[in-house]
This record gives sequence, structure tokens and C-alpha cells, in this order.
Amino acid sequence: MDIFASILDGSLTLVKMLVLLGCSLALGFFISVVYICTHKKSGFPPSFAVTLVMLPAIIAVIILLIGDNVARAFSLAGAFTIIRFRSAPADSKDITYIFFTLAVGLALGLGYIGYAALFTVVLAAVTVLMELFRYAVPKNEHMILKVTVPENLDYQNLITDILEEYTSSWKLKKVKTTDFGALFETVYYIELKAGCDQKQMIDKIRARNGNLNVQLLIREYEDKLYAA
Repeated sequence: MDIFASILDGSLTLVKMLVLLGCSLALGFFISVVYICTHKKSGFPPSFAVTLVMLPAIIAVIILLIGDNVARAFSLAGAFTIIRFRSAPADSKDITYIFFTLAVGLALGLGYIGYAALFTVVLAAVTVLMELFRYAVPKNEHMILKVTVPENLDYQNLITDILEEYTSSWKLKKVKTTDFGALFETVYYIELKAGCDQKQMIDKIRARNGNLNVQLLIREYEDKLYAA
């Protein structure tokens, strides 16, 4: 028996559907475990890990029910257009995992258990290796610095020397007035030098801006900063 052949060459039976459903849940659980292991340091939403278990089975069942029926396929497409998702993945890698589970579900929905298992193992191995070798992770920290400056101070040159001392590169990205023009809020994109003492840098900035608000944020939260 060819393990890479589809088990749906004949008619769909209850046994075949249960086998495909079991394989979908098993592979979904495996993908979820890989996701948890590669996101232990950064953290992850538990609900998303559960979603990764369920998605392959859901997609596989949908494909099985549609079969070769074109009318069902168009009806399903129409039904999905009315669905609205209230939350989006926080990390772009989460979107990759969603497509990962969708591809596995599609393969199993067509009956290709061998291809689905091979695809899952290979892609999971690549993901784990990239995490272990910290592929594409910059050596220095890229962060966002938000500094509140009184209107009577020159915000353009106020902390230039401090940034030169503690960062490899920096750029003033945004300036806005608050508190009826009494304050400036400046936003910098910065790349901290290796071994930078963040507390010391913040203390020096506070001494310059009259001990007003200073925020240091991880770059990946940029959208949340501008949404505020």
C-alpha cells in the first residue's frame, strides 16, 4: 500500500472519515506543541494554541463534506464572507502557523495522510532549527523610545548626546503636542548598543526633561503605540 496515496480513491466511509479526523487532531496537536515550545520565551495566548489543534480537523471535515460538489463550494465561500474575526494574531509568525494548519487540513481533507504527515514534520523541524539558531534575530535590541518634553525646551537637541552614547543608531520618528501645547511627545526608533544600561540611560533622560514621562518599548509593539 502506497502511504502517499489518497485513502479516498473509493467512496467516503465512516471509518475513513474517523481515520482522517484522528490524523487531523494528532497533527494539529503536534503543531500546537511545536508552537508552544518555540514561544516559551516570548509568551503565547493559550487560546491560539488550542486553535492550532482544532483547525486541521475543521478544514479536513469541510473539504470532505464539499467533495466534488461545486454548488457546496460556492455556498461555503458565501458563508465565510459573513464571518468577522474580532481578534488578529499579535505576531506575524502566528499567521504562518495558521497557514501551516490550513495546509495540513487541506491535505487530509483530500485523503493524503502521508503527505500531510511529511509536510508537518519537515516544516516543524525547520521552525525548531530556526528558533534554536535564532535565525534573523538582530544582535542588538531595536526599541522605541518615547520622551515627554516641556514646551520651553528644544526637543530636537535635548537628548542627542545621550542617544549617541547608548545607541548604535537612532531616528526621530514622531512629534506631537499634548496638554494644550504645554508638552511635546517625541518618539524615537533606536538600536541599543550591546550591554547598554537601560536604567542609566532613562535616568539621564529624566534629568534632562524635568523628570517627565519616559517610555522604552520593544519595537514589535509599534502598532499599539500609535494606536494609543
